[in-house]
Amino acid sequence: MHSSPFPADITFLIVPGLRDHVEEHWQTHLQKQLQARQLRVASVPPLERDKLSRAARVQALGDTLAAIEGKVVIVAHSAGCITTVHWAQQHSGRIVGALLATPADVERPMPAGYPSLEQLEQGGWCPVPRRPLPFPTIVAASRNDALAGFERAEQMARDWGARLVDLGEVGHLNPAAGFGSWGGAEALLHDLL
Repeated sequence: MHSSPFPADITFLIVPGLRDHVEEHWQTHLQKQLQARQLRVASVPPLERDKLSRAARVQALGDTLAAIEGKVVIVAHSAGCITTVHWAQQHSGRIVGALLATPADVERPMPAGYPSLEQLEQGGWCPVPRRPLPFPTIVAASRNDALAGFERAEQMARDWGARLVDLGEVGHLNPAAGFGSWGGAEALLHDLL
């Protein structure tokens, strides 16, 4: 835990993956912890339709950002990382940094229970942009993530001009991998700021 508080003029924007908001997810815990300290936090709302549409998710991110005044730090997970990268190809605005945790490799087949590669392609997720991002970025990658091999996450970080943080073996950093609260998120956010 850091002793110095986060700047009061920052809004943390939570960008969830394809499963949207999950009560026991580290992003949900982080949002509650930051709000309990009177920090500004917003979240991209769940999609009611077109859940696999990359364009709809990018639009939802843009709409949420449009309602925020001042500087923003993006806190994305899984496909939310890819949503952020697609959005950043056309915008950057007031983004002062992004934490992209365990980005999903939507260009490769995913395990059972996740969308197929064909569904992701039809949803406009592929190809993943590979240009450098216009704001400081940390990619936090897992050594045993079933949704993205470490080498692929490492290459994404390099392509995006991001600092790579090796989290070790944390699976997909979600409740199924044993993660509700994740204390490492705040430390990485402090590193960004």
